[in-house]
Amino acid sequence: MAPNNLKKPELLAPAGDLEKLKVAILYGADAVFIGGKEFSLRARASNFTLDDIREGVEFAHEHGAKVYVTTNIIAHNENLRGLDEYLTALDSIGVDAIICADPFIISTAKNLNLNMEIHISTQQSITNSEAVNFWYDFGAHRVVLARELSIDEIAKIRQKTKADLEVFIHGGMCVSYSGRCTLSNNMTDRDANRGGCAHSCRWNYWLYNKNNQLLTPENSFFNLGSKDLMAVKYIPDLLRAGVNSLKIEGRMKTIHYIATVVSVYRKLIDDFMEDPEHFQVTNFYVEEIAKAESRLTSTGALAGKPTYQEQLYNVRSDTPTQEFLAMVLDYDENTQIATIEQRNHFKPGVEIEVYGPKMRKNYTIIDAIYDESFNLLDAARHPRQILKIKLPFKVEPYDLIRKVR
Repeated sequence: MAPNNLKKPELLAPAGDLEKLKVAILYGADAVFIGGKEFSLRARASNFTLDDIREGVEFAHEHGAKVYVTTNIIAHNENLRGLDEYLTALDSIGVDAIICADPFIISTAKNLNLNMEIHISTQQSITNSEAVNFWYDFGAHRVVLARELSIDEIAKIRQKTKADLEVFIHGGMCVSYSGRCTLSNNMTDRDANRGGCAHSCRWNYWLYNKNNQLLTPENSFFNLGSKDLMAVKYIPDLLRAGVNSLKIEGRMKTIHYIATVVSVYRKLIDDFMEDPEHFQVTNFYVEEIAKAESRLTSTGALAGKPTYQEQLYNVRSDTPTQEFLAMVLDYDENTQIATIEQRNHFKPGVEIEVYGPKMRKNYTIIDAIYDESFNLLDAARHPRQILKIKLPFKVEPYDLIRKVR
């Protein structure tokens, strides 16, 4: 068992809509962070209305989880209208915390005497204990540290502050300093710090000199983007350092990505806490989490100052994922018929893995596919079509079906 001074951290997952929120919690997240229609980065995510937030909070609290709402834009004057009313509405709904970057939004929340905690966003680029303590003394409960910190730096900050510390462990990284980038603003007129990042660093570029001579091969290119963060092997170190919350990035990711990544980190944390003295990070966790990835990964700054190996440059970044075929909606134990919602094309004869919370897995081959009226089909070819298949084992709603490679 874990020693008394080692506390299990919160596992914090992204949720771009209600379906993703429910999946994240069912697959093991202790808390989710979501964006409303106002004051939030990730403007292209589905984002939540106040009614959606209310439903999400009710679902989360019923399952012992928390909901944090991002109000993390760097606000311009035109962004400030309705702030008091919005924060008050979130508080009345029962939101557990707001995540803020702009000092005006932070001070407004404090002055309203809300029940919600105030968490300081990674957009503040906090890299030292004095900055953490400044915001803690101001009234913030938690600080999301900058992604440019090493494990050693995080551990030293932990020793010098009473604030909760939150650290990113998985997902997209910014080539600039914790999101302080203006490439998107200048190249597309989309403000990265107000939710409109066009990811200009990930575009393909050719390099010319001042005489318009091409300096890169004609069939080659480079980009500026960072590899995604994947901190599986550093989870024990972060837990020993006393981090309070481990955060997964990706409000725009699919439910397959969220379910896979959350469940792997859930198991990893639980396995470590069960026997920290003898625990080892095996390839099992890396192989499982790779089923969700489509981009190359690195450990970012956790091991120290990142090198060129953490950047993409002219390295192709796409890798194949385990193909997500469908999600389970219902199951009849008497007939062994599962009702599913199709997500990718598949045919009879495909070998599948049915994947559920707590990494529950079963394997079988689909021998027949039927529509809702039990008409036999030669393929599942229509997006989100409701289908019937026979499964010789019990499954639950929100279980995922993916193709075995």
